[in-house]
Amino acid sequence: MKKLDGKIALITGGGRGIGRAIALAFAREGAAVALVARTATEVERVASEIEEECGVETLHAACDVSDAASVGRAFARLAEKFGRGCDILVNNAGIAESAPLSKTDDEMWQRHLAVNLSGTFYCTRAALPRMIERGWGRVINVASIAGKTGAPYIAAYAASKHGVLGLTRSAALEVATRGVTVNAICPGYVDTDMTTRALANIEAKTGRPAAETLEAIKRMSPQGRLVTAEEVAAVALLLASEEGRGITGQAINVDGGSVLF
Repeated sequence: MKKLDGKIALITGGGRGIGRAIALAFAREGAAVALVARTATEVERVASEIEEECGVETLHAACDVSDAASVGRAFARLAEKFGRGCDILVNNAGIAESAPLSKTDDEMWQRHLAVNLSGTFYCTRAALPRMIERGWGRVINVASIAGKTGAPYIAAYAASKHGVLGLTRSAALEVATRGVTVNAICPGYVDTDMTTRALANIEAKTGRPAAETLEAIKRMSPQGRLVTAEEVAAVALLLASEEGRGITGQAINVDGGSVLF
């Protein structure tokens, strides 16, 4: 028996980076995987990769998690494909932009709250009733160490991720006796396209070479490196599995020791 045999996992933002790594980790342990993202071509590619490597059922669909109606359609497609709701929900879809607080306009602020926080809320609200009905479920929210500490120039991002941690803790307590766990993973800087884009943005705005900024970021970690998407996925697999049933309401750092609470 594999750890997730018979389980159905829905992963938002599943087309690249952390989402892709989690999808592969779950599929390798036997889970059927539904992948949603705003860019349909990316999740289609990952779904094909999973089917070829792991031989499990997949679903891929376009979904804007900031739109409750779009989330509803994605969950309807999931039920149509698999005959029921998901056992495991990974709220991974997110955005990260930077600007001084005085230059953070209303649109940027609302984008972060809509995608990072409301998106997590909409998907969790859609998934929980059937998890409670079956007496088993896992909700895993991909947050950030910025949700614990904050940092200059990321007020909108940090605020949205702080909100995700509050949502995680409250939801976990509501369902603690119902066989459902709700947890967050708080990565530091991860070796993904998101970090690469952030470095390019810094270079464009400041003229500081991306390679120089990358080295400075690495020095922020006691381990002197970026963490990998696969390391984040390994924690997600623990939380999704039966071995993780005693962990709920937690925000687990995967950051090389940068934040110690």
